[in-house]
Amino acid sequence: MLAADAATRGLGISVDAIGPGHAKLSMTVRDDMLNGHKTCHGGFLFALADSAFAFGCNAYNKVTVAQGCEIDYLRPGRLNDRLTAECREQALEGRSGVYDVRITNQDGATVALFRGKSRRIKGVIVPGLTPDAEE
Repeated sequence: MLAADAATRGLGISVDAIGPGHAKLSMTVRDDMLNGHKTCHGGFLFALADSAFAFGCNAYNKVTVAQGCEIDYLRPGRLNDRLTAECREQALEGRSGVYDVRITNQDGATVALFRGKSRRIKGVIVPGLTPDAEE
């Protein structure tokens, strides 16, 4: 999925861990990600969390899209911070799921909390690979 995800790759986001219902991604805050307050623009934090959500809910090898997301910003990301977004599945019933993502900095401080709601549609991510059953 990462090979087809130009947005995630373009932001320098790395996939550190992935499995059915969870994913861990990280990125370093660059100068071109800073807003007028010299902190990481919220859109980049959202993109990191959204990418972790996408990888977590698509890790079953069933095409899954977002049907709604929200984020709470708790502290600023700073230049050169290494931010980690960890996604955890909270519920998966039929084609609908709920996932929480916590973004932390290199010191372990929580930067943002994100909740994503997913919806499975037709198709698989990797043709020929058997989709994982829900845990």
